[in-house]
Amino acid sequence: MTPIETERKFLIRMPDISLLRSLEGVRGKDILQTYLASESGKNSRLRRVCEDGRVSYIKTIKQRISVLSAYEDECEISEEQYERELENADKSKNAIVKTRYCIPYSDHIIEIDIYPFWSDRAILEVELESENESFSLPGYISVVKEVSDDKRYKNTKLAESVPFDEI
Repeated sequence: MTPIETERKFLIRMPDISLLRSLEGVRGKDILQTYLASESGKNSRLRRVCEDGRVSYIKTIKQRISVLSAYEDECEISEEQYERELENADKSKNAIVKTRYCIPYSDHIIEIDIYPFWSDRAILEVELESENESFSLPGYISVVKEVSDDKRYKNTKLAESVPFDEI
């Protein structure tokens, strides 16, 4: 059975990167994310992830079941398989480059994605066990608004065009 991923997503003001890097347990990852041509209703992507000098390759297939949840089939693949899979890249989408900070907070891991095309904002995601699970965010985060149901903030949408300026 394919695992279900449930997450909420927030537009936040650009956090203090030096503060993020100094937090206990924080992990920083540089990610190159490429979307693959995929069947309708599914979203396939490849990630090249650099963390602590190590490079890994991950293939993910997602299928939405609600605004907050999706079936997610994810596995690590070899560099050779990654290179082969890149041949199926969706030509209508650009690759996404981002730095992700994974921060343990309370009973969750919050993930903050920093994109090179924004200097004033970032995206924060928190994975949950269920759609109505409660959680809190740290005080050093300034939430602009929740964007879980705003398609403009999905990586697939950001990969389609130049990002918009609204904050």
